[in-house]
Amino acid sequence: MAITDSRLRKADRVGLAASFLCAVHCALLPLALAVLPALGLNVGGWIDFDQAFVVFATVLGLTTMTLGYRRHRAFRAWALLVPGLALVWAGSFTWLHDHGPAHVGIMVTGGLLLAGAHLLNLRLTHGRPG
Repeated sequence: MAITDSRLRKADRVGLAASFLCAVHCALLPLALAVLPALGLNVGGWIDFDQAFVVFATVLGLTTMTLGYRRHRAFRAWALLVPGLALVWAGSFTWLHDHGPAHVGIMVTGGLLLAGAHLLNLRLTHGRPG
């Protein structure tokens, strides 16, 4: 099945939005972890959502960057995607996955790099989104 321009555009927009939301999630999670118990709320099993998201972000990012590269032949989006993925994988699947300050910094930076890669890929492939 061939990917159409509109499907690739939608995929990049989903990647951009999801990566940005990931960065916001990672930046606000420490605050939520501190405040929610004071409100009597249990924050149990959802704390490792970031690991599932990293797998999703990897598949989506590799797919959209590959399809975009086939059209625009520029490596600039890959230059953001690869370090972004390296950071989120390190922050989610190594000793850094302790939800401490280093984890937050790595995940926020990685999420912003992924969002930037999708935005750049969108612009290279389709012109400025609008």
